[in-house]
Amino acid sequence: MPARNHKQWIATPPLKSDEWVDSRIYTDPDIFEEELEKIFKKTWIPLCHESELSEPFDFRTFTIAREPIIVTRAPDNKVRAFLNVCPHRGNMIERRPSGSFLEGEPSGTPKNMTCMFHAWQFDMKGNCVHISREKEGYQDRIRKEDQGLRRLRCEVQFGGFVWVCLDDNMSQSVEDWAAGCFDCIREAIETEPLEVFHYHKAIINCNYKLWHDTNSEFYHDYMHYHNRITGFNDEYFARKNVVFDNGHVNVNTFEVKYDEYEGFESRAELSFPTFPPNQWYMIDMFPGMNFNLRGSALRADTVTPLAADKVMIEFRGLGLKSDTPEERMIRVNHHNSIWGPFGRNLHEDLIGVTGQGSAMQTGSDVRRILHGRREDNLIHDEVGMRHFYKEWGKWMNRMPSDPMKKYMAAAE
Repeated sequence: MPARNHKQWIATPPLKSDEWVDSRIYTDPDIFEEELEKIFKKTWIPLCHESELSEPFDFRTFTIAREPIIVTRAPDNKVRAFLNVCPHRGNMIERRPSGSFLEGEPSGTPKNMTCMFHAWQFDMKGNCVHISREKEGYQDRIRKEDQGLRRLRCEVQFGGFVWVCLDDNMSQSVEDWAAGCFDCIREAIETEPLEVFHYHKAIINCNYKLWHDTNSEFYHDYMHYHNRITGFNDEYFARKNVVFDNGHVNVNTFEVKYDEYEGFESRAELSFPTFPPNQWYMIDMFPGMNFNLRGSALRADTVTPLAADKVMIEFRGLGLKSDTPEERMIRVNHHNSIWGPFGRNLHEDLIGVTGQGSAMQTGSDVRRILHGRREDNLIHDEVGMRHFYKEWGKWMNRMPSDPMKKYMAAAE
């Protein structure tokens, strides 16, 4: 068969409508803006791990759908989240990525968040505790007691991850939202406290959903020489993709043969509580977060969409808080040899999705992106992506295979 002409190139594939998507869902700026409003402002988003806020008055700052967020640990040891916005003139209160309010800023006092613009101050519970020249300027028309920060729904769940939702009317708790997808690793990550030992981030030129897709499917293990050597056996190909409500999927385990790769050795000496040695579970959560427990290390990916063709991905590696220095070094080495910036696998995934981003820029011709592999829900079946885009269609009310059509009308 010769190469295709343009008409053949853009023709509808000979697949079911849920087995492919229209590339405009990755490139259209209007669709991207709609995703921020309809999905990212409405769902639970994991921002960090509680160990990154280990002491009272610690904080970290984030962004969800362009809304600046600050997460703090108060003296009562509770983690809370607020809009990082002063109610006076809309200024961003804290511009550092992380730190502590234990010591005062130049414009404020210790143990308070201080807006540098006019020195309004707030405690770790979001209460306004000081308005400069309050009586002189406002008399009794505005009082600090009524000027607290915008609090956000915040829960610490599933091994200590901090989840935030911008929507006060979200009907589900984090537990309900997860719909059971964490049950496969829950005992392993909740028996003992966890701690982040590795952090890095990457800003790459591709749509955030492409990062989800490459985490969701294992067919691309043909790209990973390490995975082919240590994993391609009957047990590997028997792994199942299991779908859950709300668009989530997990991939069940098998024993990775690390010692079959030259220079590597078995990781059986160090695992997580109740977790069999050298095992590997992965959880993909809508709208694009990933939790990957592989042997001795837990990897967590969180995404912050920046534009239709740009995403920031934050990578965390976690172990047990009770690790000895020797155990921690083993975990760090195990994690970084696979998932560090110079590890065996992670950079290859990033190269893969940036290649997709380069080939699907805003304004490019429509592509038909195939999600049609069916292998009885086994490891190379693309059921995870089909499940994800069915959920995406519901939230967006757009058909993934034809985003200019309404999902609900087409589903009837």
